[in-house]
Amino acid sequence: MRTYDDVIIGAGHNGLTAATYLARAGRSVLVLESADHVGGAAVSAMPFPGMSAHLSRYSYLVSLMPARIITDLDLDVTLIRRRYSSYTPLPADPTRGVLVDTADDAATAHSFARVTGSDTEFGAWQWFYERMGEIARAVFPTLIEPLRSAQEMTDLVVDGDSSRAELWEMLTERPLGELIERYFDDDLIRGIVATDGLIGTFADLHDTSLRQNICFLYHLIGGGTGDWDVPVGGMGAVSGALYQAALAAGADIHTTSTVVGIDPGDGIVEYLTTDHGSSRQRVATVRGEMVHGACAPDVLNTMLDEPLTTESGTAGAQLKINLLLDRLPELRDPTTSPTAAFAGTFHINESYDQLRTAWQQARNDEVPALPPCEIYCHTLSDPSILGPELAGKHTLTLFGLHMPPAVFAAGGAAAQAVEATLASLNSVLAEPVQRVIAHDVHGNPCLEAKTPLDLETALGLPGGNIFHRSLQWPWAPEATEVGTWGVQTRHPRLQLCGAGARRGGGVSGIPGRNAAAAVLGW
Repeated sequence: MRTYDDVIIGAGHNGLTAATYLARAGRSVLVLESADHVGGAAVSAMPFPGMSAHLSRYSYLVSLMPARIITDLDLDVTLIRRRYSSYTPLPADPTRGVLVDTADDAATAHSFARVTGSDTEFGAWQWFYERMGEIARAVFPTLIEPLRSAQEMTDLVVDGDSSRAELWEMLTERPLGELIERYFDDDLIRGIVATDGLIGTFADLHDTSLRQNICFLYHLIGGGTGDWDVPVGGMGAVSGALYQAALAAGADIHTTSTVVGIDPGDGIVEYLTTDHGSSRQRVATVRGEMVHGACAPDVLNTMLDEPLTTESGTAGAQLKINLLLDRLPELRDPTTSPTAAFAGTFHINESYDQLRTAWQQARNDEVPALPPCEIYCHTLSDPSILGPELAGKHTLTLFGLHMPPAVFAAGGAAAQAVEATLASLNSVLAEPVQRVIAHDVHGNPCLEAKTPLDLETALGLPGGNIFHRSLQWPWAPEATEVGTWGVQTRHPRLQLCGAGARRGGGVSGIPGRNAAAAVLGW
């Protein structure tokens, strides 16, 4: 039986991050991946036959990856900052919309006034996001440091500022809906703010668990700015760079290797593998001085006799639709160009009241009648993901909210959800999006949809949860965890290094780095 210093289960971007840090420190590292490729959810694919469009199939934007990780590991990764943060047409009158242009405050203020009827909401918007920016600059660097206590994090964030103290208290102790209603009055503006608390999280905005608050915090602190950046070359370029870095550091990476059992007491890992030139699987065994789970805690528990304590009923809440278009569709709003509207996050039927209605319908296991969703166009920032013969075409990535697994339990529900979501999009366009969808070499529309059930099957995400489990506050919940890295488990030789670790979620590499830090004694 071969012994490694570290055995890592899962070759997603976090597993590869941990592998690279550990191997660069001179440790022997084995990564076991059940799929026939690396990258997990951070991959690119060409889903449309005969069309050389490399779409980010699952994860699609980068917000939480610290520049420190890119620098530490010498990653060949380029991220593009989007000029337009978002565009939101008014559902009742899509000839008007709010365009947030980070390069032109005056134009942004004008669009707010045009929709809301006054300058009040834009003033509230500026104040709120300036304060949230201060919070982001304080919190984000701590994600790759040992855990602070809740009080230490509060002291760091507040730093004697009374307005920031009020905002932080509401964010961390009261439901997000109360915070939004405290600072904003307009239904549409409230909805724009609220969406960051509902990406991949199925919750009412007044849920007392505060799951939506935690999701909101993570979405607004990335990079210290809250910006969501476009990876040049697609998401596969990120995982590809990490794969090359891990190999160069000396890590062994085995695909089509499914772990079936872990004895955390002595670090023994059993896995199914296929010998070269054979289709027959056999059981192989290795020992790791440390074992790291880059998979979801629920998945890790299937390998353990003494399971980890984690939440029950883990589930995602999203519908992902990838599209290839012959051209961008026209808008009803004559004052906004499609290239501006689609370059940022395009909010569709995501007003505050609409979000609440959709949640109520989905809670009853119904596909929302008018699904709230948001889209963006990767190719407006990075046309390199298209082959030269596709010049002029565009990709659209659509992310639908309030779509938990139970919604898709009935036969035909997935097709119903796609149809309803496209109808929701069409309600704010000047022409049906179907009119501009490209067709593959077989004459089929270039449309790919992924439900939470699809993500569970393809990626091993419990209930299709894109964060592996509900996100957790980025500080120590107990005094005994202060100074640790948020990756430890009940088993001393087994730790988490995936999105299910504390300070996990999103495309970040943070749990992978923190797992390495715990081993290396940083």
